[in-house]
Amino acid sequence: MTLPAAPLSVSASAERWPVNGSFVISRGAKTHVDVVICTVSDGTHQGVGEATPIYYEGETAENCVAAIEDFASAYPQFDRLTLLEHMPRGAARNALDCALWDLECRELDQPLWLHASLPEPGPLTTAFTISLGDPAQMEVDARAAADTHNLLKLKLSGSDDHARVAAVHRGAPDARLIVDANESWNDLDIGAEAAALAQWGVELIEQPVSAGRDDLLAGLRSPIPLCADESCHTSADIPALAPYYQAVNIKLDKAGGLTEAIRIADAAEQAGLKLMVGCMLSTSLAIRPAFALAQRADWVDLDGPLLLAQDRADAMHFAGGEVMLGP
Repeated sequence: MTLPAAPLSVSASAERWPVNGSFVISRGAKTHVDVVICTVSDGTHQGVGEATPIYYEGETAENCVAAIEDFASAYPQFDRLTLLEHMPRGAARNALDCALWDLECRELDQPLWLHASLPEPGPLTTAFTISLGDPAQMEVDARAAADTHNLLKLKLSGSDDHARVAAVHRGAPDARLIVDANESWNDLDIGAEAAALAQWGVELIEQPVSAGRDDLLAGLRSPIPLCADESCHTSADIPALAPYYQAVNIKLDKAGGLTEAIRIADAAEQAGLKLMVGCMLSTSLAIRPAFALAQRADWVDLDGPLLLAQDRADAMHFAGGEVMLGP
């Protein structure tokens, strides 16, 4: 990475996209998602990136737009290394970082996977999220989703979780299952919870405890791999997480861009951890760079656009439970 020869032109804006129905997790329901769009131009080429503010960390589309504008004002000439050094992780940096990757690819006339030294992309099986609800509704939702998806991700809450997983298994008995506890199991016997869920074929448990309380997992022997999500933000987190987890969920918004996300993947693999690449609610514009990194992943959860009422015209292609680059 080298600084551009001339100052870059940077703009940022917010967009609101309706959710298809509502998206429910233990923290509440969402009927829309606000995303941040960042455009970077060198005067000849233009790169665009999208990010979703991490609402549970206090981010909003408005303060992310302001952060991008403030950074561009302070650093009229910058590259991705400058971003890592001088801009905090989060959605604002993700939008700007991905816009820079896009700009560089257009300048070099190279696809992202080649420029980023990632595997050549092919179709990937992606999880489809079953929103948190009462068991009967989750069974109905799972049965409907199983027609086109063979990997389902269930949102749990720490209460009635066995009934929810059993119901989803009844609705989709042949589907592979991932569960996301969303930090809700602090006061539970996590080993017993994992043993109970194993009977329904659950193959991964995301973030059973609150971020910062990972030591609750010390000495735990779980029959199902545990995956750090909210506890994993940057590559610097990996050494502290490795004793407690068997996998990490990399999201570009948490990492603050593809540049740091690749560093997380490298550090995790060196520590013997498996990889999951996930996403926030978003359009396909945000999924494209995550899809490039997901070629290295053991589990893929890039269904954000499927949960919206509509996607961008230049969308990723979803079919048969797989995500792939569009035509």
